[in-house]
Amino acid sequence: MLYKWLPIIFGCHCRGDRSFYYRGEQFPICARCTGELLGIIFSLFSCFFFRLPAWLSAVFTLPLCVDGLVQLKTSYESTNVKRVVTGFLFGYGLFMLFALSVIYVFQFGHSIGEMLR
Repeated sequence: MLYKWLPIIFGCHCRGDRSFYYRGEQFPICARCTGELLGIIFSLFSCFFFRLPAWLSAVFTLPLCVDGLVQLKTSYESTNVKRVVTGFLFGYGLFMLFALSVIYVFQFGHSIGEMLR
């Protein structure tokens, strides 16, 4: 069931040459999306113990953007190891930005509620 939804959730192309294989079976998502998924999962658990500043979380998203754009615009071909690393940083940074925004909005709403009392 999860194998069916992961490519849809991530908008993954699922290209065989850009995917990892385990025991002859292709992962349901490519190397970059696998890295993003791992980064999101790691960020989900780590945000309970520490949080990166928003600016650093935003910086974490840049390597994927640069690698993907350079690959799109030139003949450069990234490797699956680079894809999973840039995907991990992107997923971690993106989810951390999401978590920080949720926390900020909650605190902002709470402070307004306190002012209205």
